[in-house]
Amino acid sequence: KLGIIRCMHTEDCCPGSRDFRTIRERKGAFMGEDDIQLVGFINAVAAPEKSGAKARSLVEQCADTIAFASCISKGTPIGSPCPFAKRMRKLVQKEVGDGVRILDYTHDAGPEPETSQK
Repeated sequence: KLGIIRCMHTEDCCPGSRDFRTIRERKGAFMGEDDIQLVGFINAVAAPEKSGAKARSLVEQCADTIAFASCISKGTPIGSPCPFAKRMRKLVQKEVGDGVRILDYTHDAGPEPETSQK
């Protein structure tokens, strides 16, 4: 059961489609995973100290794995990773303990493939 923490600075330009496709296709951080159930998709806030509470809310929804979306760790799609990424990871790990797996990214960096609707 997976919870994702994403960057609030990218929410206006990224609806999370690539994260969801990566989960569905078992690529990126999810390669080799059999059964993935997304239980939450939550924004990180500008105050990294709140990341522990965000992670706790995902664990309360039964997440046993928390992934930081690639916007936080790799800067996708804005080209700039979060300056607080390492600090947030430490705070989240401290809050949820060793029983919850932490993933540093969701998908590989790179441009979002274009899609067309017909």
